[in-house]
Amino acid sequence: MFRFCTLLVCGVLGASVVPTALMAKEVRGPARVVDGDTLVIGDEILRLHGIDAPERAQDCTRSDGRTWACGAAATEAMKARATGVVSCRGTTRDRYGRLVAVCSKNDVDLGAALVEDGLAIAYRQYSTDYIGQEKAAMIAKRGIWSGPVETPAHWRAHSNDPTGDCAIKGNISSNGHLYHVPGMRSYAATKIDEAKGERWFCTEDEARAAGWTAADTR
Repeated sequence: MFRFCTLLVCGVLGASVVPTALMAKEVRGPARVVDGDTLVIGDEILRLHGIDAPERAQDCTRSDGRTWACGAAATEAMKARATGVVSCRGTTRDRYGRLVAVCSKNDVDLGAALVEDGLAIAYRQYSTDYIGQEKAAMIAKRGIWSGPVETPAHWRAHSNDPTGDCAIKGNISSNGHLYHVPGMRSYAATKIDEAKGERWFCTEDEARAAGWTAADTR
């Protein structure tokens, strides 16, 4: 528990939800799941309010020391829950322009369900809405709580190398948030500094959903 609390405080590095208030907006329709806390409905990219799910490339550790693909598990769990028509309501946008929203399917809050499954944490930096669900998952040792916990924010801040197929570089410069895929002219010269909010992506869809655009160097 002490390790979790320490990492949660330290994990603000790389956080991506810096809200900007706006009129309430409702979005409804079939959802495409990018990862555990990001959906796309139509042309709207949605960042689920109040939760932070493990990144797609993130692994977690069980109590017996074995690792498991918790990021992939969170993504698949959200895909299973977000089938069909999903309804979302948001009142803020993050610094990447994504609508920060509460999304539900058949009156079930998708973010709350993922936290209760132990596949996301309550994102205390921005909300206290899901602390109860997190405590329930922690007590039951579900999901990421089955072993030592590394918060997604801490993982983002310390994952300085690409993992597996996640080799797309999300760079931040005076030109904005640009991603570079292997084969682009500037790929080799582009360095990633997680402390600045730069990050690795597994797919171009994931990079675009996070607010990055392709560098024009193909």
